[in-house]
Amino acid sequence: MKRIVVVGAGFGGLEATADLDGMFRGDAGVDIILISDQNYLLFTPLLPQIASSFTDPRHIVQAVREIRGNRKFRFRRETVRAVDPGNRRLVLESGPLEYDALLLAPGSCTDYFNIPGARENSWDYKSLQNAVELRDRIIDLCEHADHTDDAQARRRMLTFVVVGGGYTGIELVTEMHDFLFRYVARVYRGIQASEIRLLVLEMAPDILRGIGPKLAQHARKRLDVSGIEIRLSTRVTRVLEGAVEVSGGETIAADTVIWTAGVRASELIESLPGPHDRIGRAVVNAHMQLEGHPEIFVVGDSAAAVTAPDTPRVAPAAIQQGRIAARNVRHAWRGEPLESFDYKSQGMLVSLGMNYAAVDVGVIKFSGYFAWLFWNAVHLYKLVGLKKQVQVAGDWLLGLIFPRDAAIMRRPGRCRICDANDRC
Repeated sequence: MKRIVVVGAGFGGLEATADLDGMFRGDAGVDIILISDQNYLLFTPLLPQIASSFTDPRHIVQAVREIRGNRKFRFRRETVRAVDPGNRRLVLESGPLEYDALLLAPGSCTDYFNIPGARENSWDYKSLQNAVELRDRIIDLCEHADHTDDAQARRRMLTFVVVGGGYTGIELVTEMHDFLFRYVARVYRGIQASEIRLLVLEMAPDILRGIGPKLAQHARKRLDVSGIEIRLSTRVTRVLEGAVEVSGGETIAADTVIWTAGVRASELIESLPGPHDRIGRAVVNAHMQLEGHPEIFVVGDSAAAVTAPDTPRVAPAAIQQGRIAARNVRHAWRGEPLESFDYKSQGMLVSLGMNYAAVDVGVIKFSGYFAWLFWNAVHLYKLVGLKKQVQVAGDWLLGLIFPRDAAIMRRPGRCRICDANDRC
């Protein structure tokens, strides 16, 4: 019995697993196991909409076992502690697991660039839990700002700083803008729209790199019109409790700093033998194989392919790499020539808030309301399963008709805002 193990139930890992299952479905001598520490696929493109209460958190996740359906692969919810390439085995929490071929797609983690206080005093935004916690944080702050008599404290509560002007940062800040100005400023009688401040800090000279300079400039103008402050070529030097310090020594008072500035490979990937790039990704050959270990394939945010080092860390790229890796497992076992990865961009889409988006697909470049409809249609189509498509479409329809939901989802307990500010 030959065993193929896939680590990671993200876009790349699930795509590879599904392809492998199809290739070896009639082969009783092949065992395919998918391992992940979470039992669902998170549709990350819609993650910013959780913070704005536009989409229900449960509607952008799909259980792996539901996705599996009648496929033959096995799923195990476990944490992989280490890879032992010499013995061709994984070290799991429950014990060792041997493999004949290994496909690694564990995703990435946040890179804080060793900036003092960033990890301790900023809010991460990569997981579903991050999104739900940030949503509750924003509502918590609004609840307190609504009745506080301290104008300075209220301004600090209503100042939200997003570090990073990439796709996640820009889509998140525009979603927050919709929630704060379309809902909070109207419903919370003690909060004026003029008191709300949204600020994006970007170290590069422009935002949304990769979407094209014209559309990026258009997006910048759209954010300016919305009142979202953008500071380019601005480096964060320190994050404090209740403030962020930037290059030049300026300190910006803000109770909430959200970190979307960069990612690193996971510790599991960084522990692999062979060369790694500056953010810890494993350097793999054109066939997505680890140097010196042709039975190990690495895809997605964990891989730095020598044939395409500038591949963006987006879902379509991970899916393409997963397909190549899966086919190369079969090719290698059959003694056939391996396929090479060459990233083909399917275009870039970025949402800029309600009724507005920017689209760059081939020669088609446009923005505005129809681009927003196109953005919605594409992401709805890419959701896994009719059930999730109907649920998300329903969320969007209700969000257009009714006010956003401002109920705090965390369990009752001590108020984090009061605790943070030493007052009740």
